[in-house]
Amino acid sequence: MYFAQTWRPALASLWLLLTGCAHLPDRPQIALAVAQPAGEGGALDQILAPVEASHAGHSGFRLVIEGAEAFAIRAHSANLATRSIDVQTYIWHADSTGLYLAQQLLAAADRGVHVRLLVDDLDARAHNDGFAALAAHAHIDVRLFNPFATRSGGLRLAGEGARDFDRINRRMHNKSWIADNRIALVGGRNLGDEYFAASNEVNFVDLDFAMVGPVVRDVSASFDRFWNSESTWPIEVLDAGAVNEAALERLREKLARHAATARDSTYAQSLRDNDGIRKLAGGEWAMQWASNYRFVSDDPGKVTMKKRDAARAAVAAAIVPMVREAKQSVQIISPYFVPGKQGSAGLIARAQAGARVQILTNSLAANDVSAVHGGYSRHRKALVKGGVALWELKPVHQAKTEGSITGSSGASLHTKALTADGMVSFVGSYNLDPRSTWLNSEQGVLVEHPVLARQLAGIFELQTAGNRAWQVSMDERKKLRWSDGTQTFDQDPETTFSQRFQAWLARTFNLDAQL
Repeated sequence: MYFAQTWRPALASLWLLLTGCAHLPDRPQIALAVAQPAGEGGALDQILAPVEASHAGHSGFRLVIEGAEAFAIRAHSANLATRSIDVQTYIWHADSTGLYLAQQLLAAADRGVHVRLLVDDLDARAHNDGFAALAAHAHIDVRLFNPFATRSGGLRLAGEGARDFDRINRRMHNKSWIADNRIALVGGRNLGDEYFAASNEVNFVDLDFAMVGPVVRDVSASFDRFWNSESTWPIEVLDAGAVNEAALERLREKLARHAATARDSTYAQSLRDNDGIRKLAGGEWAMQWASNYRFVSDDPGKVTMKKRDAARAAVAAAIVPMVREAKQSVQIISPYFVPGKQGSAGLIARAQAGARVQILTNSLAANDVSAVHGGYSRHRKALVKGGVALWELKPVHQAKTEGSITGSSGASLHTKALTADGMVSFVGSYNLDPRSTWLNSEQGVLVEHPVLARQLAGIFELQTAGNRAWQVSMDERKKLRWSDGTQTFDQDPETTFSQRFQAWLARTFNLDAQL
């Protein structure tokens, strides 16, 4: 009895500490803000407007495969921008490439460019002080999507998450980079070393569309919808005290020190060697021009819906017909692939109707979220038995990736792409899993163009070669096996007990709805 009397007040106090102050402040009425239109006098206008004018009624698309190129286009577009830069992202790391891009945006703001940063707060909270410092600049606005009320502290974060899980569990997974409403990048890449092949450890195999033309204005319109959403909060409302000139000056000093130490780095040299914007405009980096395309983005209100509403899950609604109507072939690249019973049945139906259905996802050894693999593996045998061809990416490439910034050998799949019947391609942020369909907001681009479809098919073929992936098949005993053409395994290759156990838990307790 004594111990109960002693600990109960202590536990109550701890619970109050964790949850007592975890309330968002009232969101003020905020004036509607929209992207600045494309102009005529800026550097990007002078470079890209003539190219756009020569393809009237069309938009230009380039599949950006290599991390160095993806980084170069972002950095150079920031350097050339004269009016506006809008960045929407799920993750922004304070590492070499992340800090460099922050410095470029700060430099653009110093020139008078209006910079808007829209970041999901699941990652941004850990970098609250840096984002708040940027927001102190007269030409930089920072808003956080679906934010936490607490701005620091692991215990407070846990308490808020436990009390408000249903809301906190919904995230903005969109990624876009728009400069002067003239050029946009949309795809799977967040902002950080591993997304630009600049990590010395594991790098992601990822993909963007670089785009010019009217489609850029579609991306801008989507950005505005999220920017003005009721789920988006100015950082100064959440943490007014952190938004001040002294913090901005400290950040300037930090970024300057980083720039000084990084001046001779490999990725800095990569920037000097790759003037991505002029290579695009000059045709050195080929673009494909298409009139039949569609930029699609989920309704930002999707993250507040209480019941499933297919009308708000616009990306899934666009992709399903693309797969269902394919007659000859479907190729899917998805790092987190949890098709569920209905999705598996649809893919098997396509295969049994005569279409060649091929899927590349992460192996358990390469997956950075073992639980997701558990959700996928529940359907793996049925897919193979039903005629779907499956490959799983190996965790380590045998050779350095051409164009990578550091040459790290570790690899994990992060590309989200589909192609159907050698004509239609999709690249975006959407994983084929329940989380992307019902919990997170997503976006992407569908383009009808045979060259882009062939290029995407070439990426699929490259990534499913034996040196990069294992093909999953079934032996005469109906047991799964993994082979790269030289070795065959009878269980998930190169995995640890911990990885297998986490996958088993997700599979056993059927956590698909959260994956």
